This record gives sequence, C-alpha cells and structure tokens, in this order.
Amino acid sequence: MRIETPLARVRGLGSAKEGTEHWWMQRLTAILLVPLGLWFVAEMWLLVMRGADHAALVDWLQGPVAATLLILFSGAMFYHLKLGLQVVIEDYVHHKPKKWALLIGLSLGCLIAGATCVYSIIAIALKG
Repeated sequence: MRIETPLARVRGLGSAKEGTEHWWMQRLTAILLVPLGLWFVAEMWLLVMRGADHAALVDWLQGPVAATLLILFSGAMFYHLKLGLQVVIEDYVHHKPKKWALLIGLSLGCLIAGATCVYSIIAIALKG
C-alpha cells in the first residue's frame, strides 16, 4: 500500500510542454517545403532540358534568388527531417541510453549536414 496520493504519483510525469510546438514546426516546415520543393524540381528540370552542364549549374547558383531559395530549402529540409525522425525515435526506441544516443546523433547529423549544404551553396555562389 502506498502513502502518496494519485496526484503525487503522476506529478512530473505529464506533458513535457513541447508537443504542440514540435507539431506546429513540423507542419510549418512541411508547408514551406512544398513550394520550395516544386521550385527546385522545376529549376532542375529546366536546366536538364536545356542540356546544361556543370558550368551552367554554377552560373544558375550564382544568382542571388537561386542561392537564397536553395539555402532556405536545405535548412527547412534538414530541420523537417530532424523533427520527423525525432518522433520515430521517441515512439519506438524504449531503451533510454540508446534513445538518447540516437537523438543526439540525429541532432548532430542534421546540424552537420545542413551546415555543410549551406556552406557549399555559399561557396559556389560566391566563388563559382
């Protein structure tokens, strides 16, 4: 028999108060990725249809609009990836040390990959 009340037993075990923000951010990045993804696919299709080579792609990426939109696309994509995989890990990995290791690895991996993409886009846009 326990001495604590039912309220005392569940205190601190409720909502982490982050679920709503996580849900909204996932939806906002999804909405942002739709036009950016369509733009990216259309631009790549036009470049391929014109028979563009590497030099043409570099010329295209040196434009300020293309570089800015590609940076936004990369950032939104990696953040959306992190949010989605975080939910999968939290829901299906039950061993706490493994869960924390995967979450830390996911965050670092998405951060490094996103930063690498942004750096590459800026380097190509400025240097050619």
